[in-house]
Amino acid sequence: MKISRTVPKKARIEIIPMIDTMFFLLVFFMMATLSMTNQYSLPVNLPNASGVQDKTQEIVTLTITKEGKLFLNKAEIASASEVALQLIERSKNVPQLAVVINADRSVEYGQVVELMDTIQQSGLAKIAIAVNRSAK
Repeated sequence: MKISRTVPKKARIEIIPMIDTMFFLLVFFMMATLSMTNQYSLPVNLPNASGVQDKTQEIVTLTITKEGKLFLNKAEIASASEVALQLIERSKNVPQLAVVINADRSVEYGQVVELMDTIQQSGLAKIAIAVNRSAK
């Protein structure tokens, strides 16, 4: 008498439960991360007013490379007087124009001061110098 053997099924990896588990972990860590953030605000309902002007402030970036080249928002500028003309033109459209100076560490101090003087003569008062924050 012959005994029939059943061929064993090949094992397969079911991917659907693994996807469900990964999705659950993703949602869990997203919610956990959101609950760990510090909320430094208070819920306040502000009143509405129709005469309020939007005081959006545009920031212009002036960069001085170590070679002494000037860039105004990544566009190369030939001289400081041309910078002044560009800033006067931009300040006509945006009254709250601010200028951030990115000067390379090796640029002479006098060149940065001359650029700041040019900016002030063009009528802009909001000037900042960008620095790297060092960890102590």
